[in-house]
Amino acid sequence: MEYTILGIILMILMLLYFKVADRFNIIDKPNQRSSHTEITLRGGGIIFWFSALLYFVQNIQNSYFFFTGITLVSLVSFWDDIQSLSNKIRISIHFLSITLIFYDLELFNLVPVWGVLIAYVLAIGLINAYNFMDGINGITGLYTLVVMGSLLYVNTKIQLFTSGIFIKYAMIASLVFLFFNYRKKAKCFAGDVGSIAIAFWIIYLVLKLILITNSLIWLLFLAVYGVDAVCTIIHRLYLKQNIFEAHRLHLYQVLSNEYKIQHRLVSLYYAIVQAGISFLIVFLYQKIQDIVLFIIVIVPLLLIYSLKFYLLRKNNLRLSL
Repeated sequence: MEYTILGIILMILMLLYFKVADRFNIIDKPNQRSSHTEITLRGGGIIFWFSALLYFVQNIQNSYFFFTGITLVSLVSFWDDIQSLSNKIRISIHFLSITLIFYDLELFNLVPVWGVLIAYVLAIGLINAYNFMDGINGITGLYTLVVMGSLLYVNTKIQLFTSGIFIKYAMIASLVFLFFNYRKKAKCFAGDVGSIAIAFWIIYLVLKLILITNSLIWLLFLAVYGVDAVCTIIHRLYLKQNIFEAHRLHLYQVLSNEYKIQHRLVSLYYAIVQAGISFLIVFLYQKIQDIVLFIIVIVPLLLIYSLKFYLLRKNNLRLSL
């Protein structure tokens, strides 16, 4: 009953946001680098912050640093959705927010200095990677459901590391968002406020699980996004492009834009592949060495990603799209 009520409240908040976005013209206008062709409301992903707020109201003492952090990244991201901000400002706020959850998780006491530095790079990198991957209908919502569902399973069956309710709040927000976004013609897009807020939520949970189990294997819950984002960045650096500018070089963009595969179908492919990987991780956890499991997962994903170059050449498409 609690989750039904939560879903109804979030649905109402989303509808109210639509009125605000329409009133203040918070929209996403398509351009030559976009994967959509129609003007659509932007910032629907604010629903993730609303869900975090509702959880915080009920658990103030246990989520103060997390909520402060997700509020900061949501605020600066929403501002960026309305009026572009410099990368320095955004990265600075990301750094501050990550510092808050590092403090909350006592990372500074548990990990050596070099480990903390690596954690900063990974956390900020994952936040931006999650944002880069938010480009077609349904991909953020479906992928988030898979990641959160995997974390919930681990929390329930393998290692209790957080409140199950905390994870479910994010999943319900994803379902509400998908109701408006997983359509042929989306009612709204997540915007930076959505993709970055939920990425922050996921990073907090994954990091907490890593610290409790002393295993990095849980990073593979983000393997599909990670491989696509990192390989695309390397590709763009090779082409001497500005990696912070809009483009159409992600594998999902090539499939949906150049090969005209329906957006919702491409999003479903990504979610299904990640679900399969998550199942493999859970099944093989502590049965084989972590490094072996990383190789088993990453190598096939790299091979799949390499198909992008074949697809581009096959249709005489420019590699510098």
